[in-house]
Amino acid sequence: MKKLVVLIVLMSTLGWSQSPLDRLENSPRHHEWVTFSTQNQAVKSFLVYPEVSEKVAVVIVIHENRGLNDWARSMADQIAEMGYIVLAPDFLSGTASNGGGTSDYENSDLARTAIYGLDPNQIKATLEASVAFAKTIPAANGKVAVIGFCWGGSQSFLFATQSNEIETAIVCYGTGPKATSAYQNIQIPIYGFYGGNDNRVNATIPSSQAAMQDNSNTFEAVIYEGAGHGFFRAGEEENTSEANKKARNEGLARLKRILSSL
Repeated sequence: MKKLVVLIVLMSTLGWSQSPLDRLENSPRHHEWVTFSTQNQAVKSFLVYPEVSEKVAVVIVIHENRGLNDWARSMADQIAEMGYIVLAPDFLSGTASNGGGTSDYENSDLARTAIYGLDPNQIKATLEASVAFAKTIPAANGKVAVIGFCWGGSQSFLFATQSNEIETAIVCYGTGPKATSAYQNIQIPIYGFYGGNDNRVNATIPSSQAAMQDNSNTFEAVIYEGAGHGFFRAGEEENTSEANKKARNEGLARLKRILSSL
């Protein structure tokens, strides 16, 4: 056991990281699967508890367009490590051919296709049910934040226009709503995380900033120079670029500061 601990410390020192699955298997935090329902769907979700002595906020993680895979669950664990309860719903729940979710798709391409075929009303219902469930958790303090990555980042931004039950929305390389009128409904601060080499997404930032400013809403967007799309995931891979690794580390530090206000 001592040799294993020394090896993990040495790997960390040399800049190597655990795989998402290794992180999940080695995590000291409590993980469990829970299911709650919308009107039309039973939503399977991954729930992680931090090691804390007081009630804390719940952070809802909206996964990328690959579904609730090992990386998304690993990210949930990393946020829980910051001291928050984390709920990560599988938006593909019930959509696989056998009635299962993300893990029942043959590959990530098929999961991605299914993601883009989801009914927007069902996505909204899943998020509303997630928030309602989060507020019933006995160890929670009643406050809820939403964070999304890629596809999930866009859904996080959109949900801020649809709900007054959350404290903040965090958008990781996702686009804002196209309809400027939607921004009138936002009553919470939005925090954006963007890679400098991701102009597909970044080209939409100015219109979101203008719409937020027109409605006197807080939108704090940070672009991490040289990083690409998906740097929170890519930045922990063994052969990542220095820019992605730096963006990920700085992004995690910033995320921790933002969540500390909950």
